[in-house]
Amino acid sequence: SLVFIGLLLYCLETIFSANTGFSMSIYNVTSRSISLRWPKFSGASSYRVTATAVNIVGHSLLVHFSDVTLKATLTSLIPNTIYAVQAEAIDKNGIILAETQIMQSTAPDIPVIDQAYSKLSNSITVEWRAVPGATGYLLTAQDGDSFIETVVKSSPGTMTGLKPATLYRITIRSINSGGKSQPSPFTKAKTVLAAPILSVSSPSCDSIAVSWKAVSMAAGFSVSLMRSDGLGRMLKENTTNTSLTFTNLDPGTLYTIKAYAWTANGMPGDDFTYNQRTSPNAPVDVKVAFNSGALRAVVSWMPTEGALTYSVTASSGLLKLKCNTSSASCIMPPLQCSSEYYVSVTAYNDAGASKPTDAVSLTTIPCAPVNISIEEDEPGHLLVSWSSVSFGHYYVVFVKSDDGLEVHCNTSYTQCHFHSDCGFTYFISIFAYNKAGQSPLGDVFNYTTAPCCPSDFRTVFVSSDTVRVTWAPVRGADLYETRAAAWGAVLLCNDTATACTLSALQCNTPYNITVYSFSEARGSNTSCAPKYVATAPCSPEIKNISKEGLSVINVQWQSNNEEATYVVTARGEAGFWHCTSTGHSCTLTDLPCGSAFSVTAIARSPAGQSLPSYSVPLETAPCCPNDLILTPVTQSITNISWSVGMGAQTYVTTLESPKGQAKCHTLQNYCLLGCITCSTNYTVSLKAISETGLTSTCTYQGYSSSACCPSGVKLYRLSSNGIRVFWRASDDKINYNTDLRGSKGNFTCTPSTGLSHCDITEIPCGDVYTVVVAPVTDKGPKPTSCPKKIYSVTCSGSSVGMVIYRGKSNAEHI
Repeated sequence: SLVFIGLLLYCLETIFSANTGFSMSIYNVTSRSISLRWPKFSGASSYRVTATAVNIVGHSLLVHFSDVTLKATLTSLIPNTIYAVQAEAIDKNGIILAETQIMQSTAPDIPVIDQAYSKLSNSITVEWRAVPGATGYLLTAQDGDSFIETVVKSSPGTMTGLKPATLYRITIRSINSGGKSQPSPFTKAKTVLAAPILSVSSPSCDSIAVSWKAVSMAAGFSVSLMRSDGLGRMLKENTTNTSLTFTNLDPGTLYTIKAYAWTANGMPGDDFTYNQRTSPNAPVDVKVAFNSGALRAVVSWMPTEGALTYSVTASSGLLKLKCNTSSASCIMPPLQCSSEYYVSVTAYNDAGASKPTDAVSLTTIPCAPVNISIEEDEPGHLLVSWSSVSFGHYYVVFVKSDDGLEVHCNTSYTQCHFHSDCGFTYFISIFAYNKAGQSPLGDVFNYTTAPCCPSDFRTVFVSSDTVRVTWAPVRGADLYETRAAAWGAVLLCNDTATACTLSALQCNTPYNITVYSFSEARGSNTSCAPKYVATAPCSPEIKNISKEGLSVINVQWQSNNEEATYVVTARGEAGFWHCTSTGHSCTLTDLPCGSAFSVTAIARSPAGQSLPSYSVPLETAPCCPNDLILTPVTQSITNISWSVGMGAQTYVTTLESPKGQAKCHTLQNYCLLGCITCSTNYTVSLKAISETGLTSTCTYQGYSSSACCPSGVKLYRLSSNGIRVFWRASDDKINYNTDLRGSKGNFTCTPSTGLSHCDITEIPCGDVYTVVVAPVTDKGPKPTSCPKKIYSVTCSGSSVGMVIYRGKSNAEHI
């Protein structure tokens, strides 16, 4: 095929060019010419160019050029034909130095315009016969130095963007892949007049006004109008003016308007089409439905032809509320209470607005009453008053107590009276009414009446200066105040409990006691009644306590209440002792010894009992010990002991005789008395002394000291086995007993009365003996306090030898 051959030659040309460095390029192609150029080749004196038609046998063109010619145009070619173009560089000897080849098609043949005409003011349409091999066409419209080009694929072709009423020179060129043909012979064509640009409006529901600006070179204008739905007849007007009004049209109807200008010879120009709707008629059958609960109004009407939207206006003085909708009803924004509105509806479409409807009057519900005051003009009566409300015909007041009971008052005035009880909270609401309905709920007021007074309160004396007051709870009370008044002085007690203790009262004083109730909402109920209460007697003051006997005490006090009975109490570990009197003193008897007491006095009267007086300490003298025992320790020392005396801290014991006195002061219940004379009768006494110095003197049975021990005790040897014990007697009337004790035996002898020696006939020798000589009395055994002497009895053979004195014994008494 031609395409395949062309590609092959192009490849060869590329190979040749690559091998020699010689090439050529095409810079312009027409239907019958190809313009090309090549670079200067070194050594070349001339160039030879050959163009051979690929698809036509025997048609070729050969041209020679000097070495200074580097471009050329090959002419007289066949349109729409592929040529193999070869260029050769030749030296002066005619030798081909280099060569190159390229395939190029010529452009299609030149088209011929059949006709050119204008239907629109900005375009010209051209018609021509098709040219073989053309893939497109270039249309050119020239006006002086300016031109507009348009590429189209086939006939007819239209050029746009032209100026109205302008004469243009029109040419056409055919196009293929090789290039463009030469321009065709021109033809002239003029664009038509521009369409008038319309401004359209509907000044009323049955008219449309049309206006436009003047159109250059226009002699007149034609304007036509017809319903867009095709109904009715078309209206047409010719005019030389620039405005026109169509009347007697249907309201709210869409019309199509067409207008064009024409020249002096009657040539019509471009036309302009516009759709315009007449403005709607005013709606009819306007109705207003008022919702008193929401303070909203629903306005409805019959739909009107051609209306797209509606606007509802509710006017009240300077206040205007609007509602826009596309339906035949509208819910107005919230209205104000106690107002009169005038409601009108206006229909709208794209042409404008209708006339508003005649206003419909609407009176809203009254506002909630304000400036409400609630007061108790007298106990048990509430007066509720308020300000008058605009458009309010009458009022209803509801009063509900906190126990659920509700009453109401219906009146055309601005006040109402109600019965009230103490301690209740009343919730009060007021509504105003007119034909539109009930006012909104305003503020709900609460009014709390004064709390009830505590009744039948009881007083209980805690002490002479303290009274506890109790009562039952009363309705409405948050707090209670107990007030005690006497002689211008007032005592207060505040508490939320139903009891109060009044302390620091004056004893023996009459008081007026009142219990007031308080509430946070209303304060105090000052109408509560008092109760007369007298306080208990004052505490007596003990002035003196005196002892009238061993266990008898007299107590004296200062009396301050002639009606009181006084009770004196002595309280201690031993128990309680009482005495009673209406005077100033009384006597306590049979108080135990050695006891401590706290003595107090109280006063009792019908009003109550006083506080105890300050206690006065009382101590009875210590008790005398019941048992007392004397035991000789030595001839001059006696141990005395006794039982404990209640209340005694120290003791003084005394042994007294004409020969002298022995005394001992001790904390113990025993002591040793020295300097005792033997064989002497003593009187025994003891003083029990308390911690505070109280003393009880106690006497006991007399005491006789032990008989005196003999002196000068010695041992003598009598015979071979005998011993004589000798002493000097302290009294001739005393009998003595002799006691010898040794390791080989014990020996005793008792001489006759009046003798001062005693013999022991048989005694072992060679032993040490302890010798005691003691008087013997009728009351018991011999005293053990007499001195002990030690003697050694030696042996002389088998007989007693020497008797040697070894001294006194330090051993315990036998």
